[in-house]
Amino acid sequence: MVIIVVFWGSVFSTEFQLITERLRNFISNYLGWYYLLLVTGIVFFCLAIIISPVSQIRLGDPDSKPEYSKLSWIAMLFSAGMGIGLVFWGAAEPLSHYAISTPQGQVGSQQAMIDAFKFTFFHWGIHAWAVYAVVALALAYFKFRKKEKSLISVTLKPIFGKKTDGFLGKIIDSITIFATVVGVATTLGFGAVQINGGLKYLFGVPMNMYVQILIITITTLFFIMSALSGIGKGVKILSNINAILAVGLLAIAILVGPSLAIMNTFVETLGRYLQEFLKMSFRTAAFDPEQQMWIQTWTIFYWAWWISWSPFVGVFIARISKGRTIREFLTNVLLIPTIFCFLWFSAFGILSTNAQNQGAELTILSTEEVLFGTFNHYPLGMVLSIIALLLVFIFFITSADSATFVLGMLSENGSLYPHNKVKVVWGILISAISVVLLMAGGLKALQNILIIVALPFSIVILLIIVSLYIELNHEKKKMGLYIKPENYPSKEEPFRSYED
Repeated sequence: MVIIVVFWGSVFSTEFQLITERLRNFISNYLGWYYLLLVTGIVFFCLAIIISPVSQIRLGDPDSKPEYSKLSWIAMLFSAGMGIGLVFWGAAEPLSHYAISTPQGQVGSQQAMIDAFKFTFFHWGIHAWAVYAVVALALAYFKFRKKEKSLISVTLKPIFGKKTDGFLGKIIDSITIFATVVGVATTLGFGAVQINGGLKYLFGVPMNMYVQILIITITTLFFIMSALSGIGKGVKILSNINAILAVGLLAIAILVGPSLAIMNTFVETLGRYLQEFLKMSFRTAAFDPEQQMWIQTWTIFYWAWWISWSPFVGVFIARISKGRTIREFLTNVLLIPTIFCFLWFSAFGILSTNAQNQGAELTILSTEEVLFGTFNHYPLGMVLSIIALLLVFIFFITSADSATFVLGMLSENGSLYPHNKVKVVWGILISAISVVLLMAGGLKALQNILIIVALPFSIVILLIIVSLYIELNHEKKKMGLYIKPENYPSKEEPFRSYED
């Protein structure tokens, strides 16, 4: 499937762009409501589990301990889960909602400023991490608690039983792998464009497809080298470096920028986000075609992005989460990255909107140049730009590195230790599809294919939720788990609804 898309997009790029554009428009126009209901439903499902007695269940044997320290665990899930997107959109998205295309108010107005941060928080907050969390929870639960393989198809055994070991399972896992490849390739395309934009703004390097292909080629060599070193070395070390660089960049930005305005914006917008959580979650703008188009362009795109990334991030987070309770797992995955994202967008969004209000004219810059154009109007601008470039580069490597590991696992029947040659093949294919998508229409083609691929996997996520509910409820009854458990499963003999 990946090779067909690579061939089609590279040989018939115009037709590829046209067809994907039509499919994307159809999904956005007619199924936007479905994405909104699905993602909001996932949020409430996760919250219900957190307060349920089943949240005491450990992802592993009752006496198992976490494999990684809390700090390394959070750094790895954060690097895999957001990465390049944060740097790409950090200054650009609030600026766009404020000064280019607003979700509700007049461009440049006080209402537009409020909405700019409120909707950015909405797009990068609990909804995004809930999608990741539910897939990761199902995988970790069935792998470490039920002693099953690390495959998405296995998580559906409570519904389909042994059919998941046959043709049905192959279809589900194929959809998962394809969604993972497209989701990661799209993000790597964003990363290449962002690095090129930074090099152009800072050093005058030409902004074109050939430079972006060269960037992808160089980083491909780096992430394949990292992938060959194993998850305990490459990904862990680079994720820790990423976390340090990201926190450092954020701290410097707060110090050199209008610090008081940044912190006030963070607190104010957090309150508005919580107050209007339900309103934004179900907002389709049914009676306003202009706002409806904005929702399709931004909110539906983001929901599709999180869905298409969820198999990759889910498998990876599940792999590193053995030994944690379900409550600890969900609480940390939902809240810690969300709070960091809110701080991030408060800082860089205020930097960009503040510079725009002072006459910087950042809106004439392309999306990938906005961050560097913003830094140019503050002290230590060059230092901030270089750190940001380095951060994107390392995020690029960790995302692709994690993806090759996950794709190796999925295509080797759930093996926790996929062969190096398989990881290398996937690394090359991911890079190839990134190049093809850029050739076929740049960022627009990347966004189109992302929304299309998310649709079939969204159905898989619905089935995962039903399956997880069945299995958790079964184990709850077996353990007598209403306040405290009365029975524990024997080691290597878990309770299974589809076998008990």
